[in-house]
Amino acid sequence: MSARLSPLMSSPYVKTLGVRFDDHGDELTGILPYAETLVGNPLIPALHGGAIGAFMEITASAGLLAASRLAGLPKPIDVSVDYLRPVRPQDVYARAAITRQGSRVANVRVEAWQDRRGAPVAALHGHFLIKPED
Repeated sequence: MSARLSPLMSSPYVKTLGVRFDDHGDELTGILPYAETLVGNPLIPALHGGAIGAFMEITASAGLLAASRLAGLPKPIDVSVDYLRPVRPQDVYARAAITRQGSRVANVRVEAWQDRRGAPVAALHGHFLIKPED
């Protein structure tokens, strides 16, 4: 995994969720391992939307860090999450796509899925403040 992700991976927030990344070639896949503490509705059961949103925001930051030389962690300006279906109690995967990157702001889209990438459970669109290395 890229050393550029070190500041993100050392965050207590990321450690608490247990997020990890799998790097194959030019694709970085975020993995949110299932944990009982992530269940938001035990009647369905479904994972908590806040955990899914946080996971996708972390994946967006990781995508920016892996693709660019940044002086620090990306800072979210605004984030919109579409919850598409209940997230079953199992691992969740996500990939980020940078749709536009300027010198100060980047737009990122993230899709999260479980069994099939073609059947996303949630999607995120966010704008992040970035500071490229000099």
